[in-house]
Amino acid sequence: MWVMSYLLRVTVPDRPGSLGGLAVALGSVDANIVSLDVVEHFDGAAIDDIVVDVPTGALPDTLITAAESLDGVSVVSLRPFDGRIGAHQELQLIDSVSTSGRKALGVLAQELPGVLGVSWALVVENDDAGARLLARGDSAPGDVDSLGVPMPVGEHAIEVDPTTEGLPDSWTVMDTALASAGLGGRLVLVIGRIGGPDFRPAELARFGYFAGIVSSVLPASARSAEK
Repeated sequence: MWVMSYLLRVTVPDRPGSLGGLAVALGSVDANIVSLDVVEHFDGAAIDDIVVDVPTGALPDTLITAAESLDGVSVVSLRPFDGRIGAHQELQLIDSVSTSGRKALGVLAQELPGVLGVSWALVVENDDAGARLLARGDSAPGDVDSLGVPMPVGEHAIEVDPTTEGLPDSWTVMDTALASAGLGGRLVLVIGRIGGPDFRPAELARFGYFAGIVSSVLPASARSAEK
C-alpha cells in the first residue's frame, strides 16, 4: 500500500499519557507514527514534531481533526515531509559530512532538511559585498546563486527576517521561516521552512549546537569547494 508522510507539529499537555492518547487518536484515522521529536517544554505543555504515514489519498485534515479531538492538544502545523527526525539522524549526518571530503557541503545541504524537519538547506560564503552560494540541497530554491548582502549570522544560531533587503523575494512570497548558523570562517549554513512555523528557541539552540559540531569536523577541502 502506498503511503504519504506528513510532519505534524502539535502542542500537547506535558503529563503522563498525553502521547499515548495522541497515538491512539492518530491510529483511529489509519496514521502510523514513524518518528517523534520533542521540540520544547514550556508552561506545562510540550511541542512535539511527529512524522506519520497515512494511506495515499487520505485527507490530511483528518490528522488535525483526530489530534485536536483530545483535550489540550492543538496542531501548530502540518505539511508533507520526506524524512525521519531524531538525534541518531543528526549523528549519522555528522559522520557523513566528516568523511565526504570536497563533497561535504553538498551532503550537508542535501541531507539536513530530512534531519531537522525543515524544507531546505544551503551553504553560502559571506564577503563584504554579499554571499556566494556554495551548496544547495535539491529542495532548496533554484533562484539563489548569490545574495545582495552577507547572510545575517550571530554568535549562535539566529532566526533571520526574510524581508531583509538583499535576500531573495521568493523567501517572503513563500512565507519562509529562516535561520542561520556559522560554520567557521565565512561559511554560513542556512535553513528554511516554507510556510512556517517560526523557529522555537529550543530549535535554534539545537541548530546552533549541530552547526558547531559540523564546523569542527568539516574537511578542509570542503571549505574551498565550488558550488
